[in-house]
Amino acid sequence: MNDLLSLIKNLREITGAGFVDCKKALIENNNDIDNSIDYLRKKGLSKASKKSNREAKEGAVGFYSKDNRSIIIKINSETDFAAKSEKFLNFVDMIGNIALNVDANLNINTFLDYEHEEKKISDLFKETISVIGENIILGDLMIINHENFHVNYYVHNPYKSNLGKIISVVVYKTLDNNNEIKQFSRNLCMHIAASKPEAMDIELLNPDTVKKEKDFQTESIKSSGKPENVINKILEGKMKKFFEESTLLNQKYVLDPDKTVKNVIEELPKECNFELTDYKLLLLN
Repeated sequence: MNDLLSLIKNLREITGAGFVDCKKALIENNNDIDNSIDYLRKKGLSKASKKSNREAKEGAVGFYSKDNRSIIIKINSETDFAAKSEKFLNFVDMIGNIALNVDANLNINTFLDYEHEEKKISDLFKETISVIGENIILGDLMIINHENFHVNYYVHNPYKSNLGKIISVVVYKTLDNNNEIKQFSRNLCMHIAASKPEAMDIELLNPDTVKKEKDFQTESIKSSGKPENVINKILEGKMKKFFEESTLLNQKYVLDPDKTVKNVIEELPKECNFELTDYKLLLLN
């Protein structure tokens, strides 16, 4: 296959445009793939471009781990039907493993520009859009570096063992990562998936979130006609409940609601010296 035919094949895979249109685009743009994609988009001939404007709210989240590094990734599709397809799930696995093996800190934009086997990640997305027939987007990418730490995870509504609609991860220290600690860390992941905390503890909550909640509760109490001398006391109670519901350590533990997560951690064997250092939660929606 000569160079032009190879470029035409590549451009067709990315855009879904016809042979003649791809050939013309390459000739007009001196065989530059990126400019040819833009050319086809402007002409309205790129199927991938048209699909890329459609809303994508379904999809999957995936967990990948190797040595001291873990990745949580979210890739959205338009329909649940496509999200459950083997082609889509294999694509998520491929992208997740590429991200896992990139020796650099990444965000969505830098990763989409990253080249793997002479193709940008963004081009791999365009190719898969043409194959699957739906818009797919990289919705989120979280990197967890856990040297000298342990990690465990849980997948809710799984498509595969590492792919589903919700993934929660805990990172922790312990002097003895025995079966009891491993099971507790997994149970804690399940708690996080169910309770969806916004932060580990009160001081780690976003100040804007706290202010917004406080303002809302203050207005709500005032509008109920409560006298001024009891507003602050009621507000204190409302905010206490908010902190208990929104912070992991202060939430009621789902497997033992009479205790908080902090209580349960404190009751673990002292010789294990368990310390929860971080958690991550990635939701499909």
